[in-house]
Amino acid sequence: MPKVSPELLSILRCPVTSSPLLQEGEELVSTEAADTGEKLRYAIEDGIPLLLPPDLLAAANA
Repeated sequence: MPKVSPELLSILRCPVTSSPLLQEGEELVSTEAADTGEKLRYAIEDGIPLLLPPDLLAAANA
């Protein structure tokens, strides 16, 4: 499981809610819910957090 360093995790913020992020397994999770009421999740690929909002991530993968 890729682990984000504590130093990096301490400065990362959710691009949608601006809340701090916590690592849960292979994802980073926002500590505050978005307008939808859900906490946002961001994948970590090869040790690099992919901090694209969900709508932009879908467009990037298309």
